[in-house]
This record gives sequence, structure tokens and C-alpha cells, in this order.
Amino acid sequence: MTMTTTHETEITVDPKVPLVHIVREFDAPPAKVFRAHADPELFAQWIGPHGVEMHMDHYDCRTGGAYRYVHVTDRGEFGFHGSFHDVRPGELIVQTFTFEGMPDGVVLEKLIFEDLGAGRTRLVATSLCDSFEDRDAFVASGMDVGVREGYERLDSILARD
Repeated sequence: MTMTTTHETEITVDPKVPLVHIVREFDAPPAKVFRAHADPELFAQWIGPHGVEMHMDHYDCRTGGAYRYVHVTDRGEFGFHGSFHDVRPGELIVQTFTFEGMPDGVVLEKLIFEDLGAGRTRLVATSLCDSFEDRDAFVASGMDVGVREGYERLDSILARD
């Protein structure tokens, strides 16, 4: 029987730069955590808050690739898109992220997959926004709930096998 441990998700904002910093540990090796971010079928199973239906338009997680997906909730449809700028399997994803409800606010995201040994990974994600106003709107949107609940679902996916 595989036991899933829920780890704390640390979400902080930088007071000097319009940056959101997220740190989360997983009980799985970096290659497996990376695959859950890069494989469109796996990604669609965990991204976002509980109760969200996911529609994947396209998802090509490679350097130079792009993505678009839509979350459907009882409040409506919410589209997201971006480009993958640098993808290094098991190590790094650098991408843009745009919420289509705020098309002028492009976020630059960097995800680092740190090997902690013993089959564990620390994911360090930074999201650099265009302005403090955009960063504060990003945080106020409830993104923290989506991140935390999504990572809880990711824990369950990683525990399979």
C-alpha cells in the first residue's frame, strides 16, 4: 500500500519585485514530477482547483512549444495559454502564462525540479508578473487555492505505480 503524505505549499510574494514564489515538496523523483507537468494527459488530471473541468486545446511541452487549455466551472469558462521557452526534462520548465480574462498580463514562470534524494523532489516555482497590480490581481484571483488543491491531486497521481 502506498501512503501519500501531503506537504505544505509555501506561497509568498516579494515586496520589491512583482513576483510570486511557490515551493512544494513531493514524494516522487524529479523525472516523475516533471512528467506530470509535461505530459498533457497527466497535467490535465491535476491542474487547478477541485471541481474544475479541464478542456485541453493543445499542450506541447518542449522548448519552442505552446499550450492552451480551458477550465470550466459553474462560474463560466476560463482560458489560459502560453509558450514554453526552455524545457529540460527532469530539471526545468520556463514558460509564459496568460489568463485570457486579463490578456495584457503575461507572467513569466520558471519551474525548477530539485532532487532531494530518496525519491523526493522540491519544486520551486517563480512567477514574474508585469506589474505589482497584475501580481496582486493574480494572487487575489484565488490562485493559491488552485495551486494547493492541484498539488494535492498531483500527490495522488504521483503515488500511483
